[in-house]
Amino acid sequence: MTKLSWTGFSKKTPQERKEHLKKNALLSQENQDLLDKNQQLTLETANQMAENVIGRFTLPFAVCPDVLVDGITYQVPMVTEEPSVVAAASYASKLIKRSGGFTTKIHDRQMIGQVALFDVPDKVSASSKIQAASQELIEIAKEAHPSIVKRGGGPRKLWTDIKGDFLIVYLAVDTQEAMGANMVNTMMEALVPELENLSQGQSLMAILSNLATESLVTATCRLSTRFLSRNKEEAHDLAKKMELASQLAEVDPYRAATHNKGIFNGIDALVIATGNDWRAVEAGSHAYASKDGSYRGLSTWTYDQEAKELVGELTLPMPIATRGGSIGLNPSVSIAHDLLNHPDARTLASIIVSLGLAQNLAALKALTSTGIQAGHMKLQAKSLALLAGASPEEMPQVLTELLKAKHMNQETAQAILEKLRNSSK
Repeated sequence: MTKLSWTGFSKKTPQERKEHLKKNALLSQENQDLLDKNQQLTLETANQMAENVIGRFTLPFAVCPDVLVDGITYQVPMVTEEPSVVAAASYASKLIKRSGGFTTKIHDRQMIGQVALFDVPDKVSASSKIQAASQELIEIAKEAHPSIVKRGGGPRKLWTDIKGDFLIVYLAVDTQEAMGANMVNTMMEALVPELENLSQGQSLMAILSNLATESLVTATCRLSTRFLSRNKEEAHDLAKKMELASQLAEVDPYRAATHNKGIFNGIDALVIATGNDWRAVEAGSHAYASKDGSYRGLSTWTYDQEAKELVGELTLPMPIATRGGSIGLNPSVSIAHDLLNHPDARTLASIIVSLGLAQNLAALKALTSTGIQAGHMKLQAKSLALLAGASPEEMPQVLTELLKAKHMNQETAQAILEKLRNSSK
């Protein structure tokens, strides 16, 4: 594909942006038509996806251009209601692309299921019996879901642990392109009778775990400090501050929570766009942030002063899917996968973690330089102007006055709009 120019994309109208996608053949004709017609999830389909349905809820669907991951450039779909998130991700991704882009590593891609046993007379003895029978138990799990075995996936390893009053049996499963919740749950439930027999105990529950420590993905990047500022001294100081900001998130859970929320501004936006379970991703990642006994920042940034590079790294459990669940039901999700050129689950996981690291870079740079409000205020002003009822034609003047106002609130926005309309009568 020839190199795409995204210059001025943010200044275009939504229609012009859709034309840009069409002109550069970034979508199939079918998905381009869906986008052009603004075809949403139908009420009939929505009614089959959840209970007590009364309508559909829509969110802004945006694009973060030119995210370079493992040598391939992606146009990344993002679904978010929060102002500045897409702009920040786009800005940071552009800087990182100029410095060589993101490099990722898939540590593994397996989901974990567990059966919790209680009232076990001798947990140590039962644990030994279960481990001795692990191969037979794995065969039972395979028989519970033969289709995934045929596709090259299925159960890989089984182990046990004694925690409090429980003997817990874990099973790691290669779920291929699916997130695999139903698949893993089916296997775990199939194991219950034999596990109860071996342990002489009772099963409390058999269920997937969202702490997907067998599905870890690492994204790294090296950002030349010249992209932080043209002034060498200022760039040096900013890189040191960003390293310190990373250290702060390591030692202070109050900062760590906000640090990680910023990462998820990007991650959730892409996870939602691709029809995946963002609650599962969040739950697993926040649990992983506490793996050392204290809640910490998920990313690390270090300043390589010799190379004059800021080095970022983010490792997360990323149990993501490209098949199954509601992925094939929502037209917007189909557009998102098409825009990404239909990556497999491993590749999608790499893109997601990379986008989270880009989002984090933008936040830390803003926090340690201009402050986070500098970028937010213009977008906040826009939201206030919209709520006040400003038309597209009135918007520029209302924004100008609102940003100069002593108090930026809806009352001020309404007063400015009223004054503008009176003066034009």
